[in-house]
Amino acid sequence: MRNKKRGIYARCIKRMLDILLSGLALIVLSPVLLVVAVLVRVKLGSPVIFCQMRPGRNEKIFKMYKFRSMTDARDEKGELLPDDVRLTKFGKALRATSLDELPELWNIFKGDMSIVGPRPLLVQYLPLYNERQRHRHDVRPGLTGWAQVHGRNSISWEEKFNWDIKYVNEISFLNDCRIILQTVSAVLRREGINSADDATMPDFTGNGDS
Repeated sequence: MRNKKRGIYARCIKRMLDILLSGLALIVLSPVLLVVAVLVRVKLGSPVIFCQMRPGRNEKIFKMYKFRSMTDARDEKGELLPDDVRLTKFGKALRATSLDELPELWNIFKGDMSIVGPRPLLVQYLPLYNERQRHRHDVRPGLTGWAQVHGRNSISWEEKFNWDIKYVNEISFLNDCRIILQTVSAVLRREGINSADDATMPDFTGNGDS
């Protein structure tokens, strides 16, 4: 990983704001978290929280928390059914409103994540990144980022990584504010939730050097 010198905002202030804002959000949104948890339990079953290992800053693996949005429906062989089958109407609503992401506020408070940054992807993608793409792990992953406000799951992996690297190279308080405001707008418009072909983003299979 490159050791790029960053300004005081990226080195100190950003983390302080993450702690303050995520802690406040956990308190203020606690009734919402409780209601969503009960609805998930009733409509989708348990466990209510979906946990998955994801790579964070410097590729350190951490456990990310989300509200589950899919059932555990399986075929006669015991294999999980495709995502578009297990993703119920309620699960789609959770994703469309980004309510499924709320438990990540705890990840932010703990220091695994930041409010703004490249989204944490799957651990199995790590060997598939080229050198440029790996720089998305120079910073803490975020709850939202440039890729999320420029199409989210509706853009290609190449576009997504380009936005991630742009963010890593241009971290600033102003950019973070822009991304947060655009995220609120995108959520209200429910844009970019699905890709053109899948209920969720297709798997990343590598794309060579770029």
